[in-house]
Amino acid sequence: MSLYKELKINNVKKEDKYSLDELDRKILYYLQRDASMTIKEIAGKVHLSPTPCWKRIQRMEEEGVIRARVALLDPVKVGTAVTVFIAIKTDQHNSAWSEKFAFEMSSIPEIMEIYRMSGEVDYILRVVVPDIAAFDNLYKKIIDRIALSNVTSSFAIEQMKYTTALPV
Repeated sequence: MSLYKELKINNVKKEDKYSLDELDRKILYYLQRDASMTIKEIAGKVHLSPTPCWKRIQRMEEEGVIRARVALLDPVKVGTAVTVFIAIKTDQHNSAWSEKFAFEMSSIPEIMEIYRMSGEVDYILRVVVPDIAAFDNLYKKIIDRIALSNVTSSFAIEQMKYTTALPV
């Protein structure tokens, strides 16, 4: 599968959706808040014995409902406190350019998220860097890798809400 196709996670067909019951949703609720919880702890919270709870988690992992279990880091403590949103416009609207763009941008570790948009802007990138000088270097790297017609950057002043937990 191409990197471009892997990035298209929001383009879900009805048959791609997974049917979740109330117990699955409760399990996902707790896993999203603390993936280090033991099966026994989760099972106790959802009023299920450990083996059926483990089987449900395994099934959701196999079906791709649970994509990964990760550690969330503090951006200030790891030196990436500056968040920048980059709005990109292009005059290239073909699959070859889109695939090249996705490939090139995905290979830059400071780019955390990439979205193809509707409306005035073609793409939005969420970027984290340590400071303005690092952003300037990143900007030069982006414009050296692919032709763009317009790039606008906005620096986040304050993060007022942040969550990785989906509303299940």
